[in-house]
Amino acid sequence: MTRIFSGIKPTGHLTLGNYLGAVRRWVEVDQHRADALFSVVDLHALTVEHDPARVRRLSRQAATLLLASGLDPERCTLFVQSHVDEHARLSYLMECTATDGEMRRMVQYKEKSVRARAAGQSVRLSLLTYPALMAADILAYGTDEVPVGEDQTQHVELTRDLAVRFNQRYGQVFTVPKATHPEVAARVMDLQDPTSKMGKSHENGAGIVYLLDEAETVRRKVMRAVTDSGREVVYDRAASPGVANLLDLLAAATGASPAGLAGAYDSYGALKKDTAEAVVELLRPVRERHAELAADPGYVDGVLRAGAERARGMARLRVDAAYRAVGLLPAV
Repeated sequence: MTRIFSGIKPTGHLTLGNYLGAVRRWVEVDQHRADALFSVVDLHALTVEHDPARVRRLSRQAATLLLASGLDPERCTLFVQSHVDEHARLSYLMECTATDGEMRRMVQYKEKSVRARAAGQSVRLSLLTYPALMAADILAYGTDEVPVGEDQTQHVELTRDLAVRFNQRYGQVFTVPKATHPEVAARVMDLQDPTSKMGKSHENGAGIVYLLDEAETVRRKVMRAVTDSGREVVYDRAASPGVANLLDLLAAATGASPAGLAGAYDSYGALKKDTAEAVVELLRPVRERHAELAADPGYVDGVLRAGAERARGMARLRVDAAYRAVGLLPAV
């Protein structure tokens, strides 16, 4: 059975973009078609300045929201990355396999290091080396497929290179994974800046719909969404990105096509109102189920404990084999 691995960083509250861009597919497709592992990759949240209490809180919230969205622990493995030591163990071997030049070519390192310096912050070494940890996340499980967005393709390509290089040097240990780019229900953009992706770490949350936003908050954000200078409702991402974003959201929530929906509206106001209500209804069951799960932390703890145990069992033999392959003395 095909094995897939995907993770989500607890660096901010999960958004409508996370849900439509990845989580809904995990729920509706991936957990049914494959041996699927989904992880809250909390170690990756430590590569930049952070508040420890906030990382813990967001890690639990992310896990709870993934369950509330419909991930079934009987069908998939859900766990927190730091609960499985094999990730950190294998990460060092990946650092020993990668080169300095490969790490420094990573686009996200270049962008995030520039932002950190601009903010007067030091650039942590882990920001440079975290692609080695990401490779370990994937390779520890014999992963076949890694569903990612275009911005993460470079990291999966590095993972492939490291797996091939390790296997050539030390013997066949790792499966060489491939990146897959599932067709997403919507390319969700910021409501206040429809040329930028809706991201959970954005400094200004006015254009971001969070999964736990109250219904009135969702309505207000959608009704205040930036549209375009014209008056005609057309689906044209280049000429009318604001309107196109609203049509994408409405289409994702209703199952219709954005181009087809455009012809049904003659005003931005009506489009915004219908989009707001559709998004509210889309997120209502997630919010309600999250409230139920948050009131039963013992259940969530049990799921994460069982998930980590299962993940550990999948990863340990392969990571032990990698340690032996590079010449490390087995523990006695």
